[in-house]
Amino acid sequence: MADVDKAEGRDAPARVDKAELQAELARVLDVDAARVTDDADFVADLGVDSLMALEVVVVLERTYAVRFGEDELNRITTLRAVHDALTDKLAAASSRN
Repeated sequence: MADVDKAEGRDAPARVDKAELQAELARVLDVDAARVTDDADFVADLGVDSLMALEVVVVLERTYAVRFGEDELNRITTLRAVHDALTDKLAAASSRN
């Protein structure tokens, strides 16, 4: 995947800062950042519906210049899971360059 997010015209972050990710997820989900904990389930604990989940994915893909497959979408249900998935994707992209 390219290092530059073409849709936004800016460099994609080279690493994932968990505090920044937490703040961004809280902003998109319109909840207090303190509620977006490592293990808070987006659906069960934060009331995320399918439309909100799609918005989260779009923001993540644009911000980090990555793409999530359908199989991955079912696994990114907590801050920890999102952080781990993004870290893995960015590491894989970095090793290809």
